[in-house]
Amino acid sequence: MSDTTESRFERGYRVLGEIDGDGGHKVVESLADIAPDFARYLIEFPFGDIYSRPHLDLRAREIATIAALTALGNASPQLKVHIQAGLNVGLNRDEIVEIIMQMAVYAGFPAALNGLFAAKEVFAAAQPVGN
Repeated sequence: MSDTTESRFERGYRVLGEIDGDGGHKVVESLADIAPDFARYLIEFPFGDIYSRPHLDLRAREIATIAALTALGNASPQLKVHIQAGLNVGLNRDEIVEIIMQMAVYAGFPAALNGLFAAKEVFAAAQPVGN
């Protein structure tokens, strides 16, 4: 956890940057003209409150998030952001593929297929990382 003088928004914006870099900030900025309050909630609650809790590291949180978004089966844009975030926090491509494949057992083949296609797109757009 960080300095207690840091507001929820400040903490959330910092953690969002650690996880998603410019991609996360672009999502928030894209909401500014339609739902600025929602953009603030997006920073404060998930990133300022939940992601910054002490008992899981960011890598573990991204494993859980990739699994959950894959299982939903209807959140491809968010899944792509979090696949990139997984790479940003130390997951490798093989681990991400295994997380998504594991979801076939619990969420079905269509959800896992959609997740694998999302991963394929992210990997194709990402800089080579030697995996």
